[in-house]
Amino acid sequence: MSRIHEALKRAEQERSQPIEPSVPPAVPDASPSVAPQRQSEPAEAPALFPSSPLESSSPSDSRVRSHADQFLRFEDIWDACTMVPWKVTSSRSVFAGNANSVAAEQFRTLRSRLYQVRDRTPLKTILVTSALVAEGKTFVASNLAQALAKQKGCKVLLVDADLRCSNLHASLGANSSPGLSDYLAGTSEASKIMQKGFDEYLCFIPGGAKFADPAELLANGRLKQLLVRITPLFDWVIIDSPPALPVADSMLLADLSDGVVCVVRAAFTDFASAQKSCQQLQQKGLLGIVLNCADEAPSYGAYYNSLPARVLDGSAA
Repeated sequence: MSRIHEALKRAEQERSQPIEPSVPPAVPDASPSVAPQRQSEPAEAPALFPSSPLESSSPSDSRVRSHADQFLRFEDIWDACTMVPWKVTSSRSVFAGNANSVAAEQFRTLRSRLYQVRDRTPLKTILVTSALVAEGKTFVASNLAQALAKQKGCKVLLVDADLRCSNLHASLGANSSPGLSDYLAGTSEASKIMQKGFDEYLCFIPGGAKFADPAELLANGRLKQLLVRITPLFDWVIIDSPPALPVADSMLLADLSDGVVCVVRAAFTDFASAQKSCQQLQQKGLLGIVLNCADEAPSYGAYYNSLPARVLDGSAA
């Protein structure tokens, strides 16, 4: 009985004592601590064309692309472009004189046909090449880019990738360097090689300085990285390349493009050369042929001596 009495007494004493609430053990916070004064500060934006990680990473790295897409805008590129008032002449630009000339209208027709192709298949980056030298590919590339940029709000990038004989800057009256070769060689930043000179949204990358190994520069991967980064910000990218038959540069550049336009000069290019170049480009997304320096119907009268008279279906080449 004494043991029962003692047990009841202890139970009564325990009930009379106040019960303290149990406190769960502290759980460490999984999220990193952030000082209150830094929570409202915006993240610092990276440089326009940072050398790292873009320059050192593979262009297939999705993290690099998402990093670029998140921060880089067309306005960033436009503001970073070097302003060089271009001076075009009627001998090189069909839009410098009479913008309603037959020649200018032919380039508008070429523009319309490219939009028709884009309605059926993805098309943004266009390579302009030819079978041989002196067929007018640079003339066509320059005026096509100008025709596209004439549309209100259309953002166009024109690139001189003919590093063996870069002359696209002369068509615009622009500076020749720094340019693409300087960027590919690592002697100039991407933000330093882009120019603007018109009221339209036309950006231009000239060929740059002469280097002894242009093919190796084009194949080192830096051009692909640059295009992966900035192409999504433009409506069209027009690339002027070396002719297809003498060197292999155009085939390499065609792999970076969505389609190829081949320029053939009337009464100049022999049939065998035109046919061979078209056969090679057929596997590279040949869109069609521009017949340059063709004679128009008498009703059109005389006009510029360089003219894309008609564009043929690529399957007809």
